[in-house]
Amino acid sequence: MSQELGRIERPTAESFAGTRKIFLVPLVFSPAEPPADYVGMLERYWAGVRNQIRRLAERTGPIRRIYHEGVYRSGEEGARMIRELSKRSHALLDEYLQGDAVVEALEDADLFAESVDWQRCLMAGLTSRKVLDTVLNAYREATRRRYETMARRIDETLKPGESAVLLIQEDHAIQFPKDIQVFYIAPPALDEIHRWLRDREERARSESTGQPTESSPTTPSSGSATA
Repeated sequence: MSQELGRIERPTAESFAGTRKIFLVPLVFSPAEPPADYVGMLERYWAGVRNQIRRLAERTGPIRRIYHEGVYRSGEEGARMIRELSKRSHALLDEYLQGDAVVEALEDADLFAESVDWQRCLMAGLTSRKVLDTVLNAYREATRRRYETMARRIDETLKPGESAVLLIQEDHAIQFPKDIQVFYIAPPALDEIHRWLRDREERARSESTGQPTESSPTTPSSGSATA
């Protein structure tokens, strides 16, 4: 006889024994001086992230590894980079850093710098189609190699049975090893942030053209402010 849905038991820590787990936290846009309504969304988002990670860790085991986009140092140096990149990220991770978790280098420094520089070129307002195509292809290739490096470093450092937190932009293209179970952290406030950003983009386009416009693809965002 089939089991009633309401009686299905939640997975226990034992059911995750020996498996590698990543709690993926999207890095969201955060301007230096965000509007008051957006500040509230950010606070709700990071509080929700913290609660979801805590609940998952209770079920799957303690956090042992920490990965953060833009960080190419391990240990204390890596923790210092996180603090400099994002106070909110560091506040989220501090309780794990005070325990047994360690920061692992996610990026290759040269590849990261190359990708950022190509993006800056794209944002410079290029007028030549030939130059634009050259820069765009170079950016895509550098970014592809970046994500390959990230996947390899996670695979090399995340041990069987361990759980990790990964903070990275939503539009990442990491191909995780098949034996890693990825938990996407998405508190309700993330949808609020998405809507706020879409409305902000629409207003900006409307003001620049003088009339409402449909949504269109945006330029790569790895250089955007995040928190």
